[in-house]
Amino acid sequence: MQRILDFLKKCKTYYLATIDDDQPRVRPFGTIEIIDGKLCFQTGKSKPVSKQIRENPKIEICAFDGATWLRLTAVAVEDPRIESQEKMLEAYPELKGMYQPGDGNTQIFKLESGVGVFSSFTDAPVAVEF
Repeated sequence: MQRILDFLKKCKTYYLATIDDDQPRVRPFGTIEIIDGKLCFQTGKSKPVSKQIRENPKIEICAFDGATWLRLTAVAVEDPRIESQEKMLEAYPELKGMYQPGDGNTQIFKLESGVGVFSSFTDAPVAVEF
């Protein structure tokens, strides 16, 4: 899990895919942390991505650092704890202008049943389960 976190932080931006009815939706994300042993990201409950995850919690993440790419599949489960919101916003203080712990909009999702596959054009794929 640490390898996945380090890679996503190095990339800075990753792309999160969800399903909206029968249409895939992909958008850039940047928040990623390990909170209480789980890989987590943050969004706002008012955003369409939140509704899409609540309706179908299976997500994929893709990131590329110029040489290696990561494809990660997981189930996103909401972590409603204020403590998790605080930890995420401490790690990303630039978001504090839009989000506050306990504001009713800040939402943390933890990733479960995850598999990340690191690939490149030169090396064999490496799978990491968490």
